[in-house]
Amino acid sequence: MPSLSSAAEHIQDLGAYVSASPSSFHAVHEAGRRLLEAGFVRLDELEPWEGGVGSFFVIRDGALIAWVAPEAAGPTTGFNILGAHTDSPSFKLKPKPTLGAHGWLQAGVEVYGGPLLNSWLDRELQLAGRLVMLDGTEHLTATGPMLRFPQLAIHLDRAVNDGLALDKQRHMNPVWGLGNPGDSDLLAVLASHVPGASVDPSLVGGYDVVIADTQAPAVFGGNSEFFASGRLDNLSATHAGLVALIAHASRAEAGAPIAVLAAFDHEEIGSNSRSGACGPILEDVLVRISDGLGASASQRRQALAASFCVSADAGHAVHPNYAERHDPVNHPVLNGGPLLKINANQRYATDAAGAALWARLCAESDVPYQEFVSNNAIPCGSTIGPLTATRLGIRTVDVGVPLLSMHSARELCGVEDPRRLAAVTELFYGTPV
Repeated sequence: MPSLSSAAEHIQDLGAYVSASPSSFHAVHEAGRRLLEAGFVRLDELEPWEGGVGSFFVIRDGALIAWVAPEAAGPTTGFNILGAHTDSPSFKLKPKPTLGAHGWLQAGVEVYGGPLLNSWLDRELQLAGRLVMLDGTEHLTATGPMLRFPQLAIHLDRAVNDGLALDKQRHMNPVWGLGNPGDSDLLAVLASHVPGASVDPSLVGGYDVVIADTQAPAVFGGNSEFFASGRLDNLSATHAGLVALIAHASRAEAGAPIAVLAAFDHEEIGSNSRSGACGPILEDVLVRISDGLGASASQRRQALAASFCVSADAGHAVHPNYAERHDPVNHPVLNGGPLLKINANQRYATDAAGAALWARLCAESDVPYQEFVSNNAIPCGSTIGPLTATRLGIRTVDVGVPLLSMHSARELCGVEDPRRLAAVTELFYGTPV
């Protein structure tokens, strides 16, 4: 197995990464901080790139592309890409967000993606994201524990345990204080939580701010085999790709492919953005890398033909109380190894060639893996895998860490599986395919 940290060290570092990443903008900021510490160079899309070999990254809004171009990389060198995403289902702050009634201050939010609404009830929550000033400067902000979606007491809804019905408009406006909305300004609160800067809320021209859980990640279970955290879908894969790329950079061999971490935003809402997998960000970066290596248009196509993408996103472990919702034969379990995700209708991009590559990488990494396929009667979700394969024609396989409670405010995985995904990813980064 490649020389990354132990499972215990990895899971603690994953918890630290999640805690530092309450929004997609924080996730790429923290990733960039770690990459800079490891000697990577941040490039600006507005500036010329010198190109050539080395370790680099770019950030576009809530997305990050990082890569290692080894010695001897040339115009036709292929790209080995680990694709993941930085966003999670949540709630996004609306315009005119300061609401309230009956002495309560509330926040106006819009549902982002497909969260399990009930999982967000009765939790201490925060607002986090970016503020963009009228002059175009940007600031990250995170309030810490401030909000709550309070559940109605059972005394006032005796039938609640027979079926909880939550109206997204009426019931999902969290409280954040007491007082009169006309005398309060939620944007002023957000501005006051920008670290290291004095921000005038009247000069905030726009914002991308979401709600995030504030409960710290935790290892638990009879044998400390479980890990609970927010945003495991999909910071578990983003983190695995990040630590694997940093480890790979220190020992990339001259004949290796160009290793790429592509952490997209907006996967949970369809990826249709300039920083999403349907957008141009990955292609833009790959073209500029190829240009820096002196590639012609034809040679660039050769490089893409020699490339492979591992699309890493969380998948479903079998639920012991709802086993009938799963395929009758394929029952992935926590700590059984990362998933190979398969769907006949290409909701996942895995084919026989991708499955064979994944099996070989896992065998060489001494990592077990499990196959996931949906119950035929239940629609299958999708990932960035088919999007990347369609946009760029790159061979793609879909994998991921098995979870319970996917899209909950607090998801559950095994302590072994994220480390195993990172180990296979490190080997993949350096393996010509």
